[in-house]
Amino acid sequence: MNFTIKTAPLQNTTTSCMVLGVFQNKALPEVTAQVDKLLKKQLSKILDAGDITGASGQHIIVHNPVGIRAKRILLIGLGKKSALNRKHFANVLDITAQVLNKYSLIDALVTLPSLSVIDTPADKLGQILAQSFENSVYRYNFTKSKKGKKPTLKKVDLYLADKTQRSAVKKGIDIGSAVGKGMAVARELGNLPANFCTPSYFGEQAQALAKRNKALKTRVLGEAQMRRLGMGSLLSVGYGSDEESKLVVMEYKGSTDKARPNVIVGKGITFDTGGISLKPGGSMDEMKFDMCGAASVLGTMTALCALKPKINVIGVIASAENMPSGRATKPGDVVTSMAGLTIEVLNTDAEGRLVLCDALTYVERFKPKSVIDIATLTGACVVALGGVNTGLLSNNDTLAEKLFQHSQDVNDPCWRLPISEDYQKQLDSNFADIANIGGAKAGTITAACFLSRFTGNYPWAHLDIAGTAWLQGKAKGATGRPVPLLMEYLLNN
Repeated sequence: MNFTIKTAPLQNTTTSCMVLGVFQNKALPEVTAQVDKLLKKQLSKILDAGDITGASGQHIIVHNPVGIRAKRILLIGLGKKSALNRKHFANVLDITAQVLNKYSLIDALVTLPSLSVIDTPADKLGQILAQSFENSVYRYNFTKSKKGKKPTLKKVDLYLADKTQRSAVKKGIDIGSAVGKGMAVARELGNLPANFCTPSYFGEQAQALAKRNKALKTRVLGEAQMRRLGMGSLLSVGYGSDEESKLVVMEYKGSTDKARPNVIVGKGITFDTGGISLKPGGSMDEMKFDMCGAASVLGTMTALCALKPKINVIGVIASAENMPSGRATKPGDVVTSMAGLTIEVLNTDAEGRLVLCDALTYVERFKPKSVIDIATLTGACVVALGGVNTGLLSNNDTLAEKLFQHSQDVNDPCWRLPISEDYQKQLDSNFADIANIGGAKAGTITAACFLSRFTGNYPWAHLDIAGTAWLQGKAKGATGRPVPLLMEYLLNN
């Protein structure tokens, strides 16, 4: 997607479609009022006729407007002026992008960045718009014999009434465009079937990204290397599979060697049958999405490479396939983690924490400034928070507060859950140092408690994306979350 900023008078701008906003109660934003005057009140007449009320997302196409060089006008409802916050603004932009693609338009002039949005500076307006439009052109076609129609929208001009905001909006556009590209990568990986997206495929994609970007270095550790490192917990998850488990390590170096990196670690279970603790058959196909944490890591590294910020970031993917077989780990087996802690595997379907704990130990070597793991970890998080908020648990209040605030800033919300010693006792085992499950109660919290045993040497946060990583029903597919949140945190810390 090509984004440019326009400040020339609207009547002199040629475009396939000019996007104008309208509030409820027939209230026109300043830019829309200017165009309405050029059109001799044609827009006001449409409002008076009741063809559009200004309700948020409501829209109408005006063809061949006389008085300007635009071939069409897309008039889109903004809702109440007093309620136009960045969340509502993002929703309007999502609908705008969908409509423009529906009409097979190649270019458009969007005036919405000139709006006043509650508590939203100019750079964020540009960021939200670019991310929405980049996200709107993603289509899954990889395994289809007949490829779906590709979106036609290639060029989006952003009109600014205030020329002094140009540099701020340009900065936001660059970030939003990079985030949108990263989300597309995360969505594509999540949507791929498990017979294509294997642990080895993750390694191949990470290596391909490094070949295209000098600032990125990638290493892929196989099972023999992990065995030498003592990663008995991670390796135990893949015992039942014919696919080799992998640890993918990506180092983005945009700053000096002295700058400590922030680290992101993704759960990459490319298919989760539950192992010997076999899952029910219904909706098991969705367990191809159990690698969305890893997908978000690769998506974030893609966004970093596109934006090229002067920071250091380590991205780690702990990947395995969890299958039942005569070689598979059994309930009651005891495995030894890289940290030396023994783990009683009471349930082989609680496998995400088993791959993550060794990865969390491995990243200590980078002396990280912070570590965030991302995982579709617990069904309990879906019950608690649904598909709106990502679960957030942390051993560091400052880190948790930053993540929460950044999540609100980019409409990728998370909600903090407690993690305390009172829950740790649920992981007691008679036969090992720790059990991999803590019983039926507080499943999201005890899962994080398990991971916390391996994170004592750095500030750490855990993002449980089980409810937010993919959609079900007619819109079934990966969402690309939490790439926006991860990028916002990394760029500001």
